[in-house]
Amino acid sequence: MTDPSAAEVRRLRAGEGLSVRQIQARTGLGRNRVYALLRGVPPPAWTRRPTAKDGLRAAAVALRGEGRSVDDIATQLGVAKSTAYLWVRHLPLDPDDEAARERRRAHSKVMTDARWAAHRQARDAARAATVADAAAWVGSLRHRELILVGAALYWAEGEKAKPWRPHECRVRFINSDPGLVDVFIRFVEATGTPRETLRFRVSIHETADSEAAVRWWAERVGVPVEAFRPTSLKRHRPDTIRRNTGADYRGCLIVEVPRSRQLYWRIEGIMRGMGDGGGGEGR
Repeated sequence: MTDPSAAEVRRLRAGEGLSVRQIQARTGLGRNRVYALLRGVPPPAWTRRPTAKDGLRAAAVALRGEGRSVDDIATQLGVAKSTAYLWVRHLPLDPDDEAARERRRAHSKVMTDARWAAHRQARDAARAATVADAAAWVGSLRHRELILVGAALYWAEGEKAKPWRPHECRVRFINSDPGLVDVFIRFVEATGTPRETLRFRVSIHETADSEAAVRWWAERVGVPVEAFRPTSLKRHRPDTIRRNTGADYRGCLIVEVPRSRQLYWRIEGIMRGMGDGGGGEGR
């Protein structure tokens, strides 16, 4: 059989609604040749296989018809909100219905808050009391305690030598928690390094108020703003949802101890001793 024209193959598809296999049988052409001639011609509906989510899609459309929101539909059907939105975006809600729904949500939140207000107040009071008792129990750290705590803090949060660069040892600490920064600086001072010799630098996103952050950290650690090195700005990625924003976001403080190889070795030794269960005086 001679090779029929593309027009004939397309006619069999669009006019008679034949499948690729039926067109092959009618024309004697190979499968790949038929597919090539049908490029751009959609298959007839009866050849399409149903998908596992066809039922969910239909249910989503039905729920939308009842005035349900995308969040409600996603929750009820157990699908992602983005999926529910794609299924029903052609069915916008009546603005009045949506406004009424928002009012109901706001009212429900008020009622829930009122119901749990007493419990939350009791929980917050218990937390405050526990924190206060624990803080009072700590009291003033003795020299040995401060050294042990500071070494453990640095080994958990500070910069450590890499296996491929074992000899590049320096003490460099970065953290956003002012309390941990304060403990680390006190630890360094307890080892004999004055605060005035430390190097400070703020690391913060470029969209934040970096100058205000430097002033805040300078006041917190008790050194002049002029002592800070140029701020390290982190590039802002618009596609990332960040929660560390606003006036309370002050980035991280980098504290570097100059000529700190010996101090690094000492921290390493303290951690080895703690890992071995301790020894020597004070056991």
